[in-house]
Amino acid sequence: MSAPTTQVFYCSTLLSAMTIAAGIDAGRFGAGDRRVVIVSDNGPAPEIGTSLAQSPGFAVLRDRVDRVVSWNDLIAPLHPSAWSPRDVEVPMLARALLAHLGLEEPPGELVVESIAVAPARAVATLLRDCPVSVVSDGLMSYGPTRNHLPGELGSRMRRVLYLDLVPALRPVLLREEGVDTDALPDEPVLKVMAEATSVPALADAVVSLPRGGALVLGQYLSALDIMTPAQEATLYADMVRAAARAGHRQVLFKAHPAADRAQAGTVRAAAAEAGVRLTVVPPYLPAELCFAEGRPDLVVGCFSTALLTARSLFGLEVATMGARQVLDALTPYQNSNRIPVTIVDAVVPRLNQDGTTTGAEMAAADLTELVEAVSFCMQPTMLPELRPAAERWLARHGSTRYFTRRRLRATGLAPTSRARTRLADSRIAHWDATRGGLRRARAFRARVDVTRRAARGGTPSR
Repeated sequence: MSAPTTQVFYCSTLLSAMTIAAGIDAGRFGAGDRRVVIVSDNGPAPEIGTSLAQSPGFAVLRDRVDRVVSWNDLIAPLHPSAWSPRDVEVPMLARALLAHLGLEEPPGELVVESIAVAPARAVATLLRDCPVSVVSDGLMSYGPTRNHLPGELGSRMRRVLYLDLVPALRPVLLREEGVDTDALPDEPVLKVMAEATSVPALADAVVSLPRGGALVLGQYLSALDIMTPAQEATLYADMVRAAARAGHRQVLFKAHPAADRAQAGTVRAAAAEAGVRLTVVPPYLPAELCFAEGRPDLVVGCFSTALLTARSLFGLEVATMGARQVLDALTPYQNSNRIPVTIVDAVVPRLNQDGTTTGAEMAAADLTELVEAVSFCMQPTMLPELRPAAERWLARHGSTRYFTRRRLRATGLAPTSRARTRLADSRIAHWDATRGGLRRARAFRARVDVTRRAARGGTPSR
């Protein structure tokens, strides 16, 4: 008789929790004898507010597993995003984690999100000697792995399970490890989201929301150092004004759960000025449930994954505002938000200040090549096989807004200017001359030393 198998899941967002639940229903994880989920709250101050495990929507995953463990409680008072075990601590802490999970040996499978960074990487480091599947954490999965994985960890990667939000586009995440990609079908995802609407606390909130109108999505961009808090609040206020000019008399604002409350105040003032009715969506209510039940006529955001969820899964009209400005300002080039904002800028119409929309969706083949080209420029040493895609894109489209001249030069995709070449040549010549001068000075000094020793009757050194 075979030993019972345990599957361990790790998640930190409600979207990941719903994706895991849909994966279980779709049979993507097999029939484990026991399922344990490790939950982490990674906000700036996780001690404040409602944890993911206590949020109403988490019930869709809790009902499908045997045990829920808090990573925050386990490593307190350390912050999940700031702590990783030191190499010397791994054997001891690995045994402690297995004991805490009630396991005598490694799980049959570990399923995590955001494998390249803590806390998912810390969990995978401690739960050793088991295969690892990675669940998509939104549009970021279409981009490259943020940090190179150690050999032991990289060799355990098996697949990337993702929501198929951009047709014909495959994730680049972990491609350097040769992993499979596995797109979840829409049906189990929609089933889980529909199930969430029946959770009493969520059902009451959904019923009270107005139907139709425009829905503005917040992202907490200031926490990512993409904008200042004032700039972010102003962006959402502009979205409300543009929606009003587009003819929407009713607007819902779905702020990020950890957003500053002052943000909603700025949006309320803009709504009053524009003469529209504003409803602020409760922070615990997922945007996906607003799509499913509220059926807004327009969903507008910057570069949120929810924009593609609204269009792909619910067939809603979507628009972006501010994505191009973020694309221009995003630093460094390797910033992991670059692929999400690139995709949104390429396939989602732009909402203008006057309420009109512009921009056509990029063809699927062009989008695939663009994402691979940007991914190469972000991680050229990790993904050298994507260089031809970058060369083809640049040959056809030139150096567009998705690339910077500095990055193209750094990756060897842009020829160095003549002036820059002359400057480099002159510096090399100067350095060569300087080195030559130093060699001559050292030789002269050596000859002087020999002459002085001979004059004193010493023996010249050889």
